[in-house]
Amino acid sequence: MSAVGLDGIMRAQERIVDRVRRTPLTLSSGLSSHCGAPVYLKLESHQLTGSFKLRGATNAVLSLNTEARQRGLVTASTGNHGRAVAHAAKAEGVPAVVCMSALVPTNKVEAVRALAAEVRIVGRSQDDAQEEVERLVREEGLTAIPPFDHADVIAGQGTIGLEIADDRPDTELVLVPLSGGGLAAGVASAIKGRLPQARVIGISMERGAAMYASLRAGKPVPVEELETLADSLGGGIGLENRYTFALCRDLLDDVVLLSEDEIAEGIRHAFAAEGETVEGAGAVGIAALLAKKVDVRGPTVVIVSGRNIDEILHQQIVTTGSNAGERDR
Repeated sequence: MSAVGLDGIMRAQERIVDRVRRTPLTLSSGLSSHCGAPVYLKLESHQLTGSFKLRGATNAVLSLNTEARQRGLVTASTGNHGRAVAHAAKAEGVPAVVCMSALVPTNKVEAVRALAAEVRIVGRSQDDAQEEVERLVREEGLTAIPPFDHADVIAGQGTIGLEIADDRPDTELVLVPLSGGGLAAGVASAIKGRLPQARVIGISMERGAAMYASLRAGKPVPVEELETLADSLGGGIGLENRYTFALCRDLLDDVVLLSEDEIAEGIRHAFAAEGETVEGAGAVGIAALLAKKVDVRGPTVVIVSGRNIDEILHQQIVTTGSNAGERDR
């Protein structure tokens, strides 16, 4: 597990520095006033593929030997990781297959296809898509790039934590979207390594939060995947989880869950007050602050993880206040 530690994250930063953006860390005057302490937004929504996932996917692809790359890449994804793998594969001139369930929004599926990756829609859950990945690895010899439970993926995501620590060494709290745990594990590893005084809190949705359920159970458990505004946070953590469960268990200070209405309010605030278009998963940290579900004591960083929301759904949320469109898709 050493590759997931601070040294591995620093190596990942050196490896991907010319392939990803160093994203902005901006002060939110509205959230700062609301919380009574400085609140900064780490805008991974400004990343090249619209989400933080490019960091982990790029580090994983660049860490492969030539033979593994040339066999072709395959992954399961709720959208953003697939787009990131497709981008990294195209940059290296290797083929990629992205397996997604029928719950993945159309805009995310088309974004993957636009990068020349082969898309396979399998079942209605991330677990269903993962079964197709395992078949392709077993029968066709493709090289898997897991969406979160992989040392190189986690290390790549952890580079966000290094940037936060460099830009705001006075940070006392980091809010990180929590799904399979790759982002949370990587960021928490970096933050705890660089800023041991800081707390790291994972934010997820009430509808199908697999890591939360697993942490409560003390082991990885299956959770039904449900439609949610935070679609990027859907899917299980894998019953044979190797890395992220233990890292989240050991490093996260708390986990907070949000209702669909609270997530929608986070999306609206990001657009109206911050001038940022963000997807549901990217808005959960903002939403947690607005709902006063976390204890803010000092300088706080909110990771805004992605912007890849369907345009029509976003318009519905910010103009009519409705969040029903996501569950009806």
